[in-house]
Amino acid sequence: MTEIAILLFEGLTALDAVGPYEVLQRLPGAEIRMVGPEKGSVRAIPPSLGFSVDHRFTDVPSPDILVVPGGFGVDDAMQDAATLDWIRRAHETSRWTTSVCTGSLLLGAAGVLKGLRATTHWRSLDRLPDFGATPTGERVVFQGKVVTAAGVSSGIDMALSLAAKEAGEDVARAIQLSIEYDPQPPFDAGSLEKAGERIAEMVRRAGPRVRKRQP
Repeated sequence: MTEIAILLFEGLTALDAVGPYEVLQRLPGAEIRMVGPEKGSVRAIPPSLGFSVDHRFTDVPSPDILVVPGGFGVDDAMQDAATLDWIRRAHETSRWTTSVCTGSLLLGAAGVLKGLRATTHWRSLDRLPDFGATPTGERVVFQGKVVTAAGVSSGIDMALSLAAKEAGEDVARAIQLSIEYDPQPPFDAGSLEKAGERIAEMVRRAGPRVRKRQP
């Protein structure tokens, strides 16, 4: 059995968790645990979608793979000592410690990213040095057993890369086919460089990013 823990918290971005879930739950022997400080439901942003926390931190102390999603709720999660302590402890024994989007800020707040290269959503890349990490715009970054993925959809790429390392490339390709992951987007605007400043400004105006930590 490979125990895979996906952290849940109020205000997460749904695809940050669901993307890796859809890939990793197909690994041979995978057991997925949806984990949080307390059992119950949490809401994504926007709150029309809910998730069920089925396991407390104490139920899953040493997962083989840890997945930390991001979202606007990361700011509050970074202030929760129990969450940071669980990430820290889980990382000590994990085979892989991963994040998607601004989930890397949670890894950083837990002290996991010190001295490492890391990525996150483009709007929060300038936050990574606060945690001793070197920011990079790469889509998926492996640094030893720490794996960070850029914004939202990149969690699928991260999980497929991880599946290849866990079970071999053929299994990863089979998983990719099973979810029919063959991106053919109607627009070539999936990165800051491709979208251009006018579109980027529309995104900036659409809503807040994760707030900058106060000194």
